[in-house]
Amino acid sequence: MKMLLRRLLPLLCPFLLLAQEDKAITAMLLRSAEDWNRGDLPAFASYYEDSAETTFVGRQVVRGGPDAILARYRRDYPTRDAMGALTFSEITVRTVAPDLAIVVGRYTLKRTAAGGGDATGRYSLVVRKGKAGWKIIHDHSSAL
Repeated sequence: MKMLLRRLLPLLCPFLLLAQEDKAITAMLLRSAEDWNRGDLPAFASYYEDSAETTFVGRQVVRGGPDAILARYRRDYPTRDAMGALTFSEITVRTVAPDLAIVVGRYTLKRTAAGGGDATGRYSLVVRKGKAGWKIIHDHSSAL
């Protein structure tokens, strides 16, 4: 039995490491939702990679990194009522390289009528692992 485990362990290690990365990416998304729910848009935007190449695609394309994306969020969600409470669900992570993954899922905003009412949609993210951990380099979100 020990001999079998010694032979299988090197084969299983990459899968175990990928599972750890999937958990780290999911944890990053959940932390970003916590920041949103505290009304901390700069902290929420900090999960985007600090690069002019970082993009957000929604009703329009925003390029220019987290500062431009933060400006878009501030414009579209000017009040706490408009921000509501954010949750992510149906999160699926597909690692395509040791430092690159695609994430898809659903977002839901619970808001008052004054805040614009509830909203939900789908998102797909490309995330890259760097010195600062996993960061979003491309975000495509659309309302349902």
